[in-house]
Amino acid sequence: MAESGSGASSYGGSRYPYYYGPEGRLVLVDSALEAVNRGSTTIGIKTPNFAVITSHIKPTKPLAEPADKIFTIDSHIGATGSGYIGDILQLIDEMQLAAQKYRLTYEGPIDINSLAKHLSAYLHNYTIYAVRPQAASIIISGKDQTGIQLYQVDPSGTFFRGSGFAIGQYSELALEIIQRGYSADMNLDEAIRLSNQAVEKPLGNKPQIQTGVVTVQDGQFRRVTNN
Repeated sequence: MAESGSGASSYGGSRYPYYYGPEGRLVLVDSALEAVNRGSTTIGIKTPNFAVITSHIKPTKPLAEPADKIFTIDSHIGATGSGYIGDILQLIDEMQLAAQKYRLTYEGPIDINSLAKHLSAYLHNYTIYAVRPQAASIIISGKDQTGIQLYQVDPSGTFFRGSGFAIGQYSELALEIIQRGYSADMNLDEAIRLSNQAVEKPLGNKPQIQTGVVTVQDGQFRRVTNN
């Protein structure tokens, strides 16, 4: 079947957007992932006792205040992201709304897995309909009834649960640093230092960084000051 010049193909008499490349990859999602890979280096680290999320604050324009990169989703959940800041903010708003709706419906806090699945479905819809995928990857941290949790959700809607993630610019180098320094027995200060190193070493300087933590003791997500 011949492809049309508009990038659409015909099936059963109807026109449908042409999403897949010759290797079966989702072309628009690949483009969104490329945008994520040009974004700020962003880290997530989890142990059984806490989770740390950290993101490099890239300068934008002279005299302009930098955009925040660490966000509270609910009292027990925080998130950060890499990619287009407008898309990150839209996804943060979507998660905050989902957490509020869950509290109203079930009279309790949303669990991290349900929130990750909600964001996954929200992003997946952008790969089905003829709209631009969100050019942002999100790291979610929090504490629920199952303990400390850390998830990454990418623009395709694919999500992962784990103990360490790196997204954005230099993410491969940053992940290598995390893998070399990670220990499930590390304390919070050690994890914060490791996440800072994972951002700083690939850049070769000490950039502006924002960090958020949640611990098993109090279960409250909060920002912390980097020294």
